[in-house]
Amino acid sequence: MDELCDVVEVPKWTFFRNFGSKEDVVLAPTQDLWAAFLDVLEDCPADGRTLIALFEDALAAAIDRMDAEGWAERTLQSRRLASRTPSMDAHWLASCDRTSRTALAVVERRFALPGTGDVRAHLALDMLIAAFHRALDGWVAQPAGHTRTDLAHRLRAACAELPGALTAKAEARA
Repeated sequence: MDELCDVVEVPKWTFFRNFGSKEDVVLAPTQDLWAAFLDVLEDCPADGRTLIALFEDALAAAIDRMDAEGWAERTLQSRRLASRTPSMDAHWLASCDRTSRTALAVVERRFALPGTGDVRAHLALDMLIAAFHRALDGWVAQPAGHTRTDLAHRLRAACAELPGALTAKAEARA
């Protein structure tokens, strides 16, 4: 921590005024993405789309809002570091949980959901997050092409697999 603050010529108290922890610094690009997702969700129209489609479109729009200069590289480095550092990965999961709760509150406030809408909204959001994690893992693992556009394509492809995942049957191997 001392070295980091020395390199950027910032006192520790300034650092902690802007970031809750050093994990927050590493995870900032992903946290910026989910903050943008919440902003998009606040403004997206209630136009009869399925919740999963609404969430997918909101996250794709949030990816598109990320800074074209540097966000993808910062995200790539962040995910690589987090995958090697258990405390970082745990911090990221906690951040995802906080974002999920906020997103569900937005959905509950803004949209009329039939029947057990709260359960359905939670499951739809959980599926989106799972699809995003698969897309992000594949994006990080690829040798090149770490762009916002490629991440958005991977997200769309992972979401397209969700219906098949819900109906896939476990069959005995021959």
